[in-house]
Parts: sequence; structure tokens; C-alpha cells
Amino acid sequence: MYFAALLARTEDGWEASDTELDDVETLSDLTDLAREASVDEDTVLVFIEQEDAWFGVVRVDGEEDPRIFISDATAAARSSYGEILLTDELLGREPGAEDTIAALEELVGLDGTEDGEPDITPDNDNDNELDADAVPTGPLGDTGILADLGLPEAELLMLRTDALVEIADALGAAEVLETVR
Repeated sequence: MYFAALLARTEDGWEASDTELDDVETLSDLTDLAREASVDEDTVLVFIEQEDAWFGVVRVDGEEDPRIFISDATAAARSSYGEILLTDELLGREPGAEDTIAALEELVGLDGTEDGEPDITPDNDNDNELDADAVPTGPLGDTGILADLGLPEAELLMLRTDALVEIADALGAAEVLETVR
């Protein structure tokens, strides 16, 4: 079960709205959605939560690049909404590198077999080798994303269940978030 909401900062406090992510395919789409909810280019927070698995916060301040925090990158990687947040930049990868490598491997057949031959390559589970495509375990992203809004890094990193409620409470927006929950 997913929950997604936008919190837009205004002169009068925070305004909350639930949001559908069905048409959101990229971080750019999500950022555009947040900017549409912005009043005078003020801060907008996008909350995404998969019940008891992970949560993510995307912060958009005017035209600046979005800032992202994900509570559990491994769990988010198994989610279509999490994949939106797990950008190459956030993972420390060269943008588009995964697509380029896959295309090259397909083009030249780097699996070591001829067409029609079975792949009899032994599984080498060498724990000492770092898989370039691996997603790190645990929190990922900007841990100071909410520090200036009242939620220090250390507290953000300790959040587990009902995290969005606790975040909204620290921001003074618990009541408005509850109206869309």
C-alpha cells in the first residue's frame, strides 16, 4: 500500500494535498508536479511511503534541483515509485551507464556463449567484488533535507514506521497532512 502527498509551504503555513503518481514516470515528472503545487516558488515536499517498507522525501525549492532522501534504498529499488527516486546521480552512477552497458552486451553477446548454446557459466558469488549496479542497503540521499525545517539529520535517520506523520509533526504540518491521509 502506497501513500503519496505534497506539502507546499505558504505564508500561512503548510498546505497538503494527496497526489496520484500514476502519470509520474521520472524524477523530472515528480519535480514538475511539485512545482505546480508551489506558491511563489516556496518549498514543496513530496512524501512517498510504502507501508512498513520505506519512505522517501523529495524537496523542491523553486527552480533548484530536487533534493532526495530515501529511508531504505534496497526496499525502494523493489518498488516502481522507489525506482523514480533512485536516480543514477543519487546512486553515484554515470547517467545512462546502465542502459549503455546493457545495449553493448546485447550487441556483442558478452555472455560468452554462441547463439543457441546454453549458458553454463558457473555462478561466482564473490562477496569481495562490488556490483556496480547494486543499490546500497539502508538510507540514501540528503540526510539534511529537513534540518532547516525542524527535523535534524539524526532524527530523520531514526524514523521507521509512521515516519511521514513524525516528519509532518516536526514541521508543524501534522494536522494538514492528516486531512489527506
